[in-house]
Amino acid sequence: REREVFGCLFLDARHHILAVEDIFFGTIDGAEVCPREVARLALQCNAAAVVAFHNHPSGNIEPSAADRAVTARLKQALAILDIRLLDHIVVSAAGFSSMAARGWV
Repeated sequence: REREVFGCLFLDARHHILAVEDIFFGTIDGAEVCPREVARLALQCNAAAVVAFHNHPSGNIEPSAADRAVTARLKQALAILDIRLLDHIVVSAAGFSSMAARGWV
């Protein structure tokens, strides 16, 4: 994609997919993410867990400092509602990077 898109997989307690949503649309190098909206959508579909994802139009799969910060905020917001953030995946044409695999979730 030509601009950043942030979305989530909403999962039940057995990690079956309930819904997949593109939620925030940004520019060529960023997207504003509101944890409140992610939490609202998770509650709406009765999700027990979430996997966040977004793309990097630049092709770089390395999570930025901003990516790590939004992951921490999202994890904290969802935890208050007993919803687990399982991973945040950065995707590009060059591949993908899992923040959970790096121990950042």
